[in-house]
Amino acid sequence: MINSIVGVSIFKLPADLAARLGWLSPLSCVFAGAGILIVAGCIAEVSSRYDETGGLYLYARDALGRFPGLLVAWLTWLTRIAAPAAAANLFCSYFAKFVPVTGSRSGEILLLAVLIGHLALLNFIGVRSGQRVSNLFTAVKVGFLLLFALAGAIAWFARPDLRVSFTRPSATSNDWFTAMLLLVYAYGGFEGALFVGGETRSPKRDTPLALLSALAGVGLLYTAVQLIVVALLPHAGDSARPLADATERFLGPAGAAVIGFAALVSAYGYLSANVLHAPRITYAMGQQGDFPSWFAAVHPRFRTPYVSILIYAALVFVFSALGNFQWNAVLSAVSRLAVYAAIAISVPVLRRRNDGKAQFQLPSPYFFAGAALLFSIVLLTQMGRVEFYVVGATSGIALINWLSVRR
Repeated sequence: MINSIVGVSIFKLPADLAARLGWLSPLSCVFAGAGILIVAGCIAEVSSRYDETGGLYLYARDALGRFPGLLVAWLTWLTRIAAPAAAANLFCSYFAKFVPVTGSRSGEILLLAVLIGHLALLNFIGVRSGQRVSNLFTAVKVGFLLLFALAGAIAWFARPDLRVSFTRPSATSNDWFTAMLLLVYAYGGFEGALFVGGETRSPKRDTPLALLSALAGVGLLYTAVQLIVVALLPHAGDSARPLADATERFLGPAGAAVIGFAALVSAYGYLSANVLHAPRITYAMGQQGDFPSWFAAVHPRFRTPYVSILIYAALVFVFSALGNFQWNAVLSAVSRLAVYAAIAISVPVLRRRNDGKAQFQLPSPYFFAGAALLFSIVLLTQMGRVEFYVVGATSGIALINWLSVRR
């Protein structure tokens, strides 16, 4: 789950937040983290009822019906294709700084094919091998970020000359809403780990604890990184590489190069986590009869949904080859809040069944569900016209899908 959350956005996000909120930007990490933690609490209760593969699609389908389930599936699938495609785009741009030959168009296409193809192969031969790669890169990239925060904190205490003087920011309500939306994108992704529920040992017991602890840990990490950037980097809002620029101030050019390498590791790890999790959406839909049955095909030897894995990898390659980082990042961000709202509605619906299936229960389910729904709706109202059209088009596809399979 940590690997699914901590992607590449953390290497650019601190500048975007500082540009809008200045020295108050670390507070936005806390506020957004609290909102997402409420959403995660709702997901934790709902997920503790299931041990099948499918994640949020399965939960919404069971709680709200077939069409809401399909809508959640399509919105989630859009997110899980576009977000790793954006990571692949950023990986290529950073990699070209170390290997310039890959900076050409043909070199980029070849690099994308190798990058996505070998991750598909790893997950084709088993969820355990994919999980090992995911765990390794989680440890490496989180380690880099922790070292950045620790070295920055030491520099702040030991080098008073590096400290930045705080000025009162002229932040508007629109700046706060924009910052919160950016952080929803940064905190999102934890739901991806839920897709492999049927292939893990004790999902009902382990998923809620993993979900809540991962988000709490990432929230602390994001806040610490944001604090270091605004405290040690002058004009942080103008930086294109805020972590690298801040590191160069207290560790020199070598430190900045290390952060550039960390961005590569983070992009790779984020992509590996998504190739592990996301194909389970179409696998589950094939099992439920909402997609053609061959999406649910399981390899006789490796016991993995190999058709869904190969199709997913091909789509990520297409999106990353035809699009760019910004385009794919926008596509991935617009659908998350709608999905979170659907899961919030599912909490009281499932609680009223009183069937004893939930192994984790919120102390005040209606409060948590209402707060998560309000959080999602308020931020959804800040979406732009393009994002509205994307969500509307995806919803239309889900409606056509439902009309074709409902009988």
